[in-house]
Amino acid sequence: MPDDDSKTGLLGRLRGLLPARFAGRPVVPVVRLHGTIGAVTPLRPGMSLASVAKLLEKAFATKGAKAVAISINSPGGSPVQSRQIYQRIRQLAQQKKLPVLVFVEDVAASGGYMIACAGDEIFCDPSSIVGSIGVVGGTFGFQDLIKKVGIERRVYTSGDHKSQLDPFLPENPDDVARLKAIQREIHDTFIALVKQSRGTRLKGEDDYLFTGEYWAGERAVKLGLADDIGDLRSVLRARYGDKVQTPLIAPAGGLLSNVMGRKPGAGSLLGLTSGPEDLISAIEARALWARYGL
Repeated sequence: MPDDDSKTGLLGRLRGLLPARFAGRPVVPVVRLHGTIGAVTPLRPGMSLASVAKLLEKAFATKGAKAVAISINSPGGSPVQSRQIYQRIRQLAQQKKLPVLVFVEDVAASGGYMIACAGDEIFCDPSSIVGSIGVVGGTFGFQDLIKKVGIERRVYTSGDHKSQLDPFLPENPDDVARLKAIQREIHDTFIALVKQSRGTRLKGEDDYLFTGEYWAGERAVKLGLADDIGDLRSVLRARYGDKVQTPLIAPAGGLLSNVMGRKPGAGSLLGLTSGPEDLISAIEARALWARYGL
């Protein structure tokens, strides 16, 4: 008959072979929300609620989870998709009664920061870019170019403002005023969300925090836009112990995900993402990152 010491040793070895949720180890599932937000092209979609909802639901449904960690690296994009992702995270956190810990990598700016505000706590690197709480829109003016090459612009509309901000027509001050009014409404919604999420942790006047400016990590912490400096592994180990398990909740692979652009180069091999629209979209996405020096 084995003695008590040998039984204890055997049980210990068996526990080590069991999955984390059966071995009594703390579990914190990790979801990566990386990239620009909103549609890029039909075959190369950016981050949206549709693309991340199942990942979030799976993370919050993880058995034995002590919290959910979200790694974010995004220069922003669609305010609608940003807010919808934010809302879904908060809904799941309340339903499952789990804290949400957000970890900023290179950047959480504009819509990326809006999503970060879904965290009960936000951690960042000293060199992370955080903030950019504002709204931006842009276009081009080609009216002089088409005159120079002898092109006549013909536009037929039903509705006085249907062709507003047409890049081939001279800029109309009334159209610009209407656009800025819409931007102010969106900006006000963004500001209200940040204030609701961060509350008394915010340290600074509105005309400083909400101008669209952004800051490096340590300054963001001092302003209350983030809570502390820290990386995912170190923070989770300090809080839940060295044996904490951090399973990455990733999208399913397969041919369809390749075609949809989730694996770089797959669509190009099929000749599906090599048109001028994809080139323009790539330039626009690159410009978003470049705005923050990345």
